Amino acid sequence: MTQVNVELPTPEAAMEFGRALGKLLRAGDLVLLAGPLGAGKTTMTRGIADGMGVSGRVSSPTFVLARVHPAGESGVPLVHVDAYRLAGDLAQLDDLDLDTELDRAAMVVEWGEGVAERLAEDHLVVRLDRRPDDVRVVTLEPHGAWVARVSSVRLAG
Repeated sequence: MTQVNVELPTPEAAMEFGRALGKLLRAGDLVLLAGPLGAGKTTMTRGIADGMGVSGRVSSPTFVLARVHPAGESGVPLVHVDAYRLAGDLAQLDDLDLDTELDRAAMVVEWGEGVAERLAEDHLVVRLDRRPDDVRVVTLEPHGAWVARVSSVRLAG
């Protein structure tokens, strides 16, 4: 597996990186955001949504579990999922019927590692870590078709 590491010195840099990733997303893409509280998962998702040109305010969907943002410029809607409350409960994930949504939308799942990767063999794990100096370190872990695509994310970021 090819990993790519990127340092993002400011929240604005994280947004810009998210925008670059969002511009590359297409229907069927699955992105899993991993990292501790405060690492910048929702900020990254805002950047992704902005890059995709979807409509609607992006905020953490913790209490509704999933939000669908209608397609904008890219023609691809964004499904934003927060799997934190699922605590690994695969039955609840199945109840959301996300595999149906994934056919026609790009999906970003916060806290999805260990749960949501089964939705698609081709997925990208974006691991975020926040150092004490507030710099975010992003590690991209591509799976399946993302192995060939990850270099375009790095170049865009």
